[in-house]
Amino acid sequence: MHTGEGESMKLSTKGRYGLRALIDLAQYSGGDTPVSITSISDRQAISERYLEQLMAKLKKAGLVRSVRGAGGGYILAKDIHEISVGDVLRALEGNLDPVECAGLEPDGECKAADSCVTKYVWKRINESINRTVDEIRLDQLVEESRKKCSGGSTDWSECRN
Repeated sequence: MHTGEGESMKLSTKGRYGLRALIDLAQYSGGDTPVSITSISDRQAISERYLEQLMAKLKKAGLVRSVRGAGGGYILAKDIHEISVGDVLRALEGNLDPVECAGLEPDGECKAADSCVTKYVWKRINESINRTVDEIRLDQLVEESRKKCSGGSTDWSECRN
């Protein structure tokens, strides 16, 4: 998420597609029914190969589990209420801080760190972004999707994130 001069901070497709895939998984798994990569790919229009890469990262972070065999796929490894957007984005994107400041690092090599006032601005921005993504939970996104897609119904067949 490093940004150059004049560029805006943006999440890569890893974060955006991974979050969509996890919402889809939460919607269709019912908590314990495995969801196949193929079905997520079809609903979300994301390539199966790319989804496999994303799921591998989410699995490594302990957010999903794979189920092998006929009817296999992926299920959430944690309760839907315990997974935050921040958990997902960090698993896929790494550090979410939009501003890198050596003055904020304990071993940073910023010569102006002791007298720099702007580092407090960057610190507040970074903390605000991290706090926001940590407060939004997967269950909230599923509920929002339910409201938008099907008027409160649990029939996801006509719904896309």
